Amino acid sequence: MVIAVAADERVGVADAVVDALRDAGHEVLLFGALAEGDRADWAWSAAAAAGAVSEGRAQQAVVCCWTGTGASIAANKVPGVRAALCTDAETARGARVWNDANVLALSLRLLSAPVLSEILDAWFAARPSDQADDRANVDRVGELDAR
Repeated sequence: MVIAVAADERVGVADAVVDALRDAGHEVLLFGALAEGDRADWAWSAAAAAGAVSEGRAQQAVVCCWTGTGASIAANKVPGVRAALCTDAETARGARVWNDANVLALSLRLLSAPVLSEILDAWFAARPSDQADDRANVDRVGELDAR
């Protein structure tokens, strides 16, 4: 799978995210502080990674900033993106299952390497629900994008 990854700083788990994704066999597209010459600010880097998903150059993205909040807000402004700020494995699993989230937002400040590993494992193991009510909610979010 091709996964876009953005971080506004190379601190905390920024490099560990990239390493974990590559170790799992994913192709990684780098943005922000992870890419030489890219604008690193969270609004620019997260939007660029989310744009790769929106444009079909990546199937998913992981966006990171100090709290994860700014990166998730910026990513969610990109059409077709459903970004979820996740601080634990169960939230990551639920975001994939019930929200069909395609962008994982992470805090560079909050996460340890073991918690990061649990989040990534849960995110990639989960599949979007095919339940009618869950799909209706995801479809409604798409309708809101079109406004």
